[in-house]
Amino acid sequence: MAIYNLQQDFHVLVIDDGSPDGTADLVRSLQPLFNNTVFLEEREGKQGLGTAYILGFKWAIERDYHFIFEMDADFSHSPLDLPKLYEACKNNGADLSIGSRYVKGGSVKNWPPGRIALSKGASIYTRMILWMRIADPTAGFVCYRKKVLETINLDEIHFVGYAFQIEMKFAAWKLGFKIAEVPIQFEDRKYGESKMSKGIVKEGILGVLQLRWYSLFTNYRKRVKSSYPASQTEGVSSST
Repeated sequence: MAIYNLQQDFHVLVIDDGSPDGTADLVRSLQPLFNNTVFLEEREGKQGLGTAYILGFKWAIERDYHFIFEMDADFSHSPLDLPKLYEACKNNGADLSIGSRYVKGGSVKNWPPGRIALSKGASIYTRMILWMRIADPTAGFVCYRKKVLETINLDEIHFVGYAFQIEMKFAAWKLGFKIAEVPIQFEDRKYGESKMSKGIVKEGILGVLQLRWYSLFTNYRKRVKSSYPASQTEGVSSST
């Protein structure tokens, strides 16, 4: 509802991995209320956040959405920031825009100090290893122009946690796309539990080193570039 209150023709795709909380049934009940602009993709089992985003990206490309967003649905990413990310891509020249906690004007609310230190440390570590000048490389609130996702070979993005967010930005950067960071306030969820785990942290640490290795000793740019040309058309904004 909060997204539709913006009255900016956003569509919403929900990907549900067999959630026991009734997410899929709730989405189905809402679809008629929003003129069938709420969509649902269901999968069996927990297949990882990264694979859910890849599914959403491919779904949006196939349906010719020209601006494609990823965001958390627990209000840690405010729907009110969607127009700012859209504006950065639509009118201010960015190929992808990041809702950033760590640029001037960005902030984090209700996180314990240890979690803030871990997140900021991950960002500093990533910049040092990859030489990628993005203040918030692990951010999960992003707007992509369709041509970015068409140009990246999504089948070559294999990470599923923190490293997934990093590699998507790294691939776009390596392929020469313009990246903008838009300041947001990130607010910790009020309900539910974080998916953060030791495995995700480990993937983030080792994944950054793997990306550096690939970029130094293999043709990483060639590997992640799709063999299919990206379309040059533009259009209305859409959301996943």
